[in-house]
Amino acid sequence: MPQSRKYLDLQIISIMICFFVVGSIEMVGIASNYIKVSLHINDAKANLLPSLVYIWFFVITIPAGLLMHKIGREKAVILSMAVMALSMVLPVFGSSYPLMVTSFIILGIGNVSLQTSLYPLLSGTISGKELAVNLTFGQFIKTLSSFSAPYIAMLGSVYLTYRTGLSWHLLFIVYLIITLFSMIMMSMAKFDKSPDKEDTPSFRECIKLLKKPVVLFAFIGVMCHVGIDISTNTVAPKLLMYRLGYVIDKASFGASLYFIARLTGCFFWTFFLKKVNNKVFFFISVIMILCALTGLFFADSSFAIFACIVIIGFGNANLFPVLLSQAIINVPGNKDVISVLMIMGQAGGALFPFSMGIAFDHVGMNGSLSILMIGVLYLLFYAFRTEKHAL
Repeated sequence: MPQSRKYLDLQIISIMICFFVVGSIEMVGIASNYIKVSLHINDAKANLLPSLVYIWFFVITIPAGLLMHKIGREKAVILSMAVMALSMVLPVFGSSYPLMVTSFIILGIGNVSLQTSLYPLLSGTISGKELAVNLTFGQFIKTLSSFSAPYIAMLGSVYLTYRTGLSWHLLFIVYLIITLFSMIMMSMAKFDKSPDKEDTPSFRECIKLLKKPVVLFAFIGVMCHVGIDISTNTVAPKLLMYRLGYVIDKASFGASLYFIARLTGCFFWTFFLKKVNNKVFFFISVIMILCALTGLFFADSSFAIFACIVIIGFGNANLFPVLLSQAIINVPGNKDVISVLMIMGQAGGALFPFSMGIAFDHVGMNGSLSILMIGVLYLLFYAFRTEKHAL
């Protein structure tokens, strides 16, 4: 039975607000910097926090999909946001390291579950050209959420510290309010309650498909792409503090600048891809990241550091769709399994920051950047390796 336009609009609006909630996961980069300063912990401990969020992409994706099929997409989305809300409540009551570890673990579980069920909910609500348009707009909303986090943390640090005893905690309070509002909107929208007809791929199916080199290389590529994304978001403020003596509130602009560049890159590359093939696009993007990261090893001025951060964000903006499409094109008939694998590949956001934190504590900033360089060099290898395939 066709649904009224009124309820369809409400459904789409509620889903778009959910995309903002999804984007809250990237606040962990700037939050870890504030927590490091606040608790006086080393870089390894601080960088462990983002890792505790992103490791769940590998662990929870398939179980979350099975739960979604059992209880329905809408209920799975609301339940996931309830879990995220719990994680955002905890820091309001304190900021001890064990409490923050607990909060970040719960945030990761909730966010992975939300992403696993939100995209199927959107595709089950609309289709065709409208689906592509709304997916693109959803990514825009998600990036706006990520972009907002450093400013929210800075505002909290500047205006709340002496009045309430809170500072960067404002991050969690603001995202908590938006998450609760999103849950209310989602419960008001009348979604289709019919069960899903498709089965969630099993862990065995995913591992079996990883035996195919083209899928394995794309999977590792996603890990590196996401690892570069989260690590740059995390390391940008540290570079400004470590080399130029910026205080954390001023240094947080580096993270915002990265998200501005990524947002701009999303728009620019969309038009550029219409003019060139994916192979050329991927190669140019990786070369941009490689040159900018190399520059960060030597950058000792705010202009140089900002320029390199912008170029990395711009180049890293749209690599995920190319990696995903490469795997799907070369292994047809396994779209669902490959999609799950690529979501699991976001666990690269756990591997890179923690490794960089250890390197920073033992070698320094350039040692930390060297870990990031490993991911970039792999993407360069991937670009050359796929030359004989049609990207």
